[in-house]
Amino acid sequence: MTENQTNQFKEYLTRAKRPLGGFFSSLRMGVGFQILLTLAVILYLCYKFLFAYVEPNEYGIKVIRVGISRGVQKEVYHAGLSFVLPFGLQQMYRFPKGIQVLELTNFPETAAGGARKDRAAHIQTSDGFFVDVDVSMLYHIQDPYLVFTTIGPGKLYEDNGIIPKAEPALKETLGKLTTEEFYNSPMRVKKAEDAKDNLNRELNLKGIEVDQVLVRYFRYSPEIQKNIEAKKLQDQMVFTNQAAARAAKEEAQLKKIVQEGMVITAVEMEKGRAYVTRKIAEKDLYTRKVKANADLLVKLSEAERVRLKNEALKGIGSDRMVGLKMAQAYKGLDLIILPSDGAHGVNPLDMNNTLKLFDVRQGGAK
Repeated sequence: MTENQTNQFKEYLTRAKRPLGGFFSSLRMGVGFQILLTLAVILYLCYKFLFAYVEPNEYGIKVIRVGISRGVQKEVYHAGLSFVLPFGLQQMYRFPKGIQVLELTNFPETAAGGARKDRAAHIQTSDGFFVDVDVSMLYHIQDPYLVFTTIGPGKLYEDNGIIPKAEPALKETLGKLTTEEFYNSPMRVKKAEDAKDNLNRELNLKGIEVDQVLVRYFRYSPEIQKNIEAKKLQDQMVFTNQAAARAAKEEAQLKKIVQEGMVITAVEMEKGRAYVTRKIAEKDLYTRKVKANADLLVKLSEAERVRLKNEALKGIGSDRMVGLKMAQAYKGLDLIILPSDGAHGVNPLDMNNTLKLFDVRQGGAK
């Protein structure tokens, strides 16, 4: 075999191996997928038949039908997966955790959407009339184990639990009211609270607790309703007239108080003005007295000054001062003509005569 033939044979073998490798590779991938699919199916079946899922808003109660510990288990299961044997050997029962609502009404369209509905409570009042009462009861399951063992699974806590007890409890408490007392809100609420307490005394032993009993509406027969409304209107008119009379009395009292206040205010204002006038008069009188005393002191001082001056003029040397004053009177004269002879003649060189002329004593003679 030549070298060329040898190369062709090798190439042929290489081409022949390629399809076989792809076949075996595909075969291996198919087996892996089948294994994964089988495992997924097994896991799903285990989840479906061996586990029970309890939602976050649920309680779970397990019942075991075979084995040593068969019966209702006291353990309460909460949210999550729990192991349960299939084929009825074990079973997980669920109860709601949240607030449940029971609506007693003859008008289901007025009730809450997800609430259990039943007919309105038909109650006879203490004075013999019948009234249909719409009531909303809010309750919750407090102990699911007690509910299961005393009432049963599923919705039996409604059918055999709260519904048969609701209307009798309302009749026992609200039935003590008269026809008119139903319109008294505080009394009606008090009786609804009493109904809640009566229900709890019975239902707490079965794992149910009533949170609220709310009277939403009540209806009498049309004739009774008409009479009640007419009487209520009359009562309201009486109350209105009484209130108007009290209001008129209070208004008159208010006017009297206002008028008395105005008179007292006017009197006090007059007193204030008189006080101001008196104080102004006292001020003026005091000012005049002070001013008069000051004027008197000034005048007395002036008189004293004159007196002292006169006294001073009467003393030694006063005559000379008068002469000097008279001499000063001549200073403003440019020329004066005096007789020089006779009894009254003036000789300026005769000093003694000049002193006599001015009445000046010599030597301090008196």
